[in-house]
Amino acid sequence: MPPVETNAEAIALQALVWTLGDPARAARLLDLTGLDPAGLRARAGEPLLLAATLGFLEAHEPDLVACAEALSIKPADLVASRAELERA
Repeated sequence: MPPVETNAEAIALQALVWTLGDPARAARLLDLTGLDPAGLRARAGEPLLLAATLGFLEAHEPDLVACAEALSIKPADLVASRAELERA
């Protein structure tokens, strides 16, 4: 039976897709995580990678706000999702 996706995971996956939609932002994420595109694809569903993606957005408030707006959620929802994923 596959693992059940939580709301935090769904939000984080959407945020990851949003992050990767901009080549410069995607390159910055890869540089900071030390992953290459293949590694990122292989680990995209892991809670700690998803939390790291949200932490990456938190570290640059304009990206956090822009991502929240794109996903039609509050920036605080991204922050709360990161915290939930870090506990997983």
